[in-house]
Amino acid sequence: MAAQSVRDATFDVLREYGLTTLFANPGSTEISLLADLPADLRFVLGLHESSVVGMATGWAIGRGEPALAILHTTAGLGNAVGALATARVNRAPLVVVVGQQDRRHLATEPFLAGKLAGLAGEYPVWVEQPVRAEDVPGAVARARHEAAAASGPALVIVPMDDWSAEASPSDPRAAPGRVVRARSSDPDAVAELAGLVAGSKRPAIVVGAGADDPDTWTALVTLAERLGCAVWQESFSSRAGFPQDHALFAGHLPADRTRLRQTLAPYDLVLAVGAPVFRQYPYHSGPFVEAGTRVAMIGRDPAEVHRSAAELAVLADPATVCAELARIVPVREGAPAGPFERPAAPAPPGDGEPLRAGHVLAAIAERLPRDAIVIEESPSSRPELLARLPAREPLGSLSPAMGGLGFALPAATGLRMALPSRPVLAIVGDGSSLYSIHALWSAAHYRAGALFVILSNGGYAIMDRLVEQHGGAAPWPGFGVDVAGLARAFGCPARTVAGHGELLEACDEVLPGLGAREEPLLLEVAVAPDESFAP
Repeated sequence: MAAQSVRDATFDVLREYGLTTLFANPGSTEISLLADLPADLRFVLGLHESSVVGMATGWAIGRGEPALAILHTTAGLGNAVGALATARVNRAPLVVVVGQQDRRHLATEPFLAGKLAGLAGEYPVWVEQPVRAEDVPGAVARARHEAAAASGPALVIVPMDDWSAEASPSDPRAAPGRVVRARSSDPDAVAELAGLVAGSKRPAIVVGAGADDPDTWTALVTLAERLGCAVWQESFSSRAGFPQDHALFAGHLPADRTRLRQTLAPYDLVLAVGAPVFRQYPYHSGPFVEAGTRVAMIGRDPAEVHRSAAELAVLADPATVCAELARIVPVREGAPAGPFERPAAPAPPGDGEPLRAGHVLAAIAERLPRDAIVIEESPSSRPELLARLPAREPLGSLSPAMGGLGFALPAATGLRMALPSRPVLAIVGDGSSLYSIHALWSAAHYRAGALFVILSNGGYAIMDRLVEQHGGAAPWPGFGVDVAGLARAFGCPARTVAGHGELLEACDEVLPGLGAREEPLLLEVAVAPDESFAP
């Protein structure tokens, strides 16, 4: 019997862990891995490495398990760094195999040799360069565990000649076959949290992306209702941690310390669940909360827990801890907090008046299916989008947690591929769309039936507003790009929407059946630039 190759042994690892969909943009250092791919492994082509990682991120988030991306040495990993950063903060577990030049002449730094271990900075949760070719299958298996444990991208760098090397069946694989992580809560930690709650007169809960799963939503609803307390969403969160149409949902926290202190001033205890303490955007001096407000947190991300300014931090599964906490805290009497008031739909524009983002968002909000996943990448319209489009079910809201553009189009594609019966809608600025417009090719080719709504204001509106706040003048020009035309050039069906009546007709036609779409559609809507921005 012929000896098994490292390539075939690694394929066995991929099958064992369900990593049988390979997102890639192929390069020469990966040919020995990808040529004559076995029929049970599915190759998904992205036209740029940022889209490769973006699609894998959407797939991983949608399926709740690690996804596999393959990148091409320095150029491919370098192109993907921003998307890897997004995957890290969006808590997407990824196994990333990075090609490298032939091991036999790396010492002379031949063409395509890469200094890869630190190229992605601190965004990978784990990076391994196997010492021997025989160690590659075990390194890939461990990468899967590391990605799942830390909810981020784990990288394995593999020289191209390793794939044809002979595997060592007698050597133990340097990774466990199965990992079981404890989900039980610590009684002492829960009792201490309960003591903080009992000693507070007006507690509040702050939720973040780490609470975006059905079990945590259920536990948090029970806990909030027993306490009759307000529930806030962390600022600039990538995912929703609580049903935002619930009567106790209070809104999104502001992203600077001054307004944050003002918002949280009425509360004497803030319990952060699946959220850091606290995520901010512009720097303002001073503490996060007023003197007298105590802060505790529950999270499963060690790095997030370790950097949070909390009095008590519990590193554990939020769903388990919150469920136990809800079981032991007494029901509070009194009127609950008032519900978050969403803005009314704006009046239709008059003759000669342009559409605004609010017209588009209000029309979508009135027709969007309850279980829709809304992916936001329209920075200048983000506050209004969050106010008008609540996440009503887990994974109802998604945004690029690192702030880099180019996430929405490929992530929507990957999400729709992972969840083919769930409605997926990406709301994207025209400037943002240009960072990954090529992802529409993959959406069309793989018939990922997402809806892409492009708010086309002819420029980088958020940058215009920020430079105005800075008191200066912008040196960049506006631009006008036919995004719908670009979509069609990549094979994605697209339409332009000119007026309010046409907008309502398009929403009536497309949104009710969004979950059943079998091909993508892009709607480009010309809107006036947003006149203000307050994160």
